[in-house]
Amino acid sequence: MPLSDAMGRPSSGAHQAHGGRVVPVYALTGGRTRSTTGAELPVETLVTVTPSGQRAAELHLEYRATVELAARPISVVEIGASLGVPVGVARVLVSDLVDAGYLAVHLPPSAEGGPAPEILERLLEGLRARSH
Repeated sequence: MPLSDAMGRPSSGAHQAHGGRVVPVYALTGGRTRSTTGAELPVETLVTVTPSGQRAAELHLEYRATVELAARPISVVEIGASLGVPVGVARVLVSDLVDAGYLAVHLPPSAEGGPAPEILERLLEGLRARSH
């Protein structure tokens, strides 16, 4: 599904009714579980909004919410938790927004290929704070 179809078409209101989700979460991504570029973002990847993203008003609800969440550095897993969607869906939403230039990716430094313990601890603290 082209990015403009997923994020830019006018909303018919089918995504939300009385504050609840009407469509299955994977319908948000056109059934995709991976980004169109094939790049798999680690769950601890931090993203921030770009100047283009700050001006993007035409986005669908979940895409717009993702951009708003990224006003401060936020991880892919935190985005999934905040939106109430599986991490796979959050990865696709973030990847689409990165590909469109609305979000910037900040991969954590790592000596052995995994995230640094400090990054994991921050993620855990953030998730715990959101669940209370």
